[in-house]
Amino acid sequence: MAETITLDELKAKLDGDDDITLVEALGPMYYEDAHLPGAINIPHDQVDELAPKLLPDNDAQVVVYCANGPCQNSGIAARRLEQLGYTRVRDYHEGKAEWVEAGLPIESGTAAAVS
Repeated sequence: MAETITLDELKAKLDGDDDITLVEALGPMYYEDAHLPGAINIPHDQVDELAPKLLPDNDAQVVVYCANGPCQNSGIAARRLEQLGYTRVRDYHEGKAEWVEAGLPIESGTAAAVS
């Protein structure tokens, strides 16, 4: 089971020199509506298909999040990433709702196409 990360820990890593890939585990329409800055979209039910293309380094720091604490998509995606061999996966369990409530910036729109 992926270790969780708090808002404060995540913010400190993003503000520091840590190279982190943020992954939103919600469907594309939710991602397009609003996502954490710089996040990529890997819906929880498409991890097997998209992770090898979007996350080529199995040892990279990956933080997965979804809508809020009750939403289980981030946990599902994080567990699957670990099963696929990703070694540094953390779950931002409180997700987008806590981020927005804290007044932190969000982005909207689609992600760049993967070739």
